[in-house]
Amino acid sequence: MGKQYKTLTPEDIAFINKQHLFYIASASGQEVNLSPRGFDSARVIHESRLIFLDYPGSGNRTARDIRAGGEVTVVFNAFSGPAMIVRLFCKGEPIEKEDSRFRKYFKLFDEEEKLIRRIVELNIYAVESSCGMGVPKMQYQKERTGLQKWMKSMD
Repeated sequence: MGKQYKTLTPEDIAFINKQHLFYIASASGQEVNLSPRGFDSARVIHESRLIFLDYPGSGNRTARDIRAGGEVTVVFNAFSGPAMIVRLFCKGEPIEKEDSRFRKYFKLFDEEEKLIRRIVELNIYAVESSCGMGVPKMQYQKERTGLQKWMKSMD
């Protein structure tokens, strides 16, 4: 049975930091958007805030929904180790490169600035954890490099 609470626990943060993949669902009165996100692109910056690098190459729907005041749900689940799922229920804010917060947050990542569109800050209002026993075990091999190669070719 899942548990719901207001902020991330230290155990949740440690779990999130180990994951290679997460999913973001967003909606703002249009179709529900669901996007997988990889790379080392998420950081918990407070028990109730998470930021992530927003790479180009998609329809930009997450930012559209956030700007329209829509809700965001982020899902982290274990594919290896003990089964677990952590869901974050959030309201978001896009942080564009011109925003003074962008520099502060970008320093937390090891990525080339030209490869990302923006940083997204998510303000967490609820956390839900559950067993994740229905998620298969899978082995992480490596990151794909096609997106970065495509972005570098745009110079």
